[in-house]
Amino acid sequence: MQVSEGMSSTILTVGPGHTLREAARQMADRNVGAAVVIDPDGTGPGIVTERDILEAVAAGQDPGSELVADHLSTNLTFAAPDWSLERAAEAMVRGGFRHLVVVDGGDTVGILSMRDIVRCWTTAGASCDI
Repeated sequence: MQVSEGMSSTILTVGPGHTLREAARQMADRNVGAAVVIDPDGTGPGIVTERDILEAVAAGQDPGSELVADHLSTNLTFAAPDWSLERAAEAMVRGGFRHLVVVDGGDTVGILSMRDIVRCWTTAGASCDI
């Protein structure tokens, strides 16, 4: 099974100038654990996760004033739609993260979470399209 079969092609995006609170609110409203960060001046997409927000709050930072740009996940690994789910899971375990931004030809086409992989693997052959 490939990443394209398990990924969500509906992506929550936020800008680097959003506050952590705004990002968290949008993530909670959509019931997702990560948002893709699109910076028109950047070199590619970034990602902010629930863990990034949690770490900022735990450090005593104000989520109402801290900007997403200052709390992006580092050392991103991007997946291709034709990767196997096994390869994606290995990349997640190796990198210590639970989300992969899926890119195809330079375009962001989806996001894959560890939850998506588990859902696919436990759906006993049923389609994993979202």
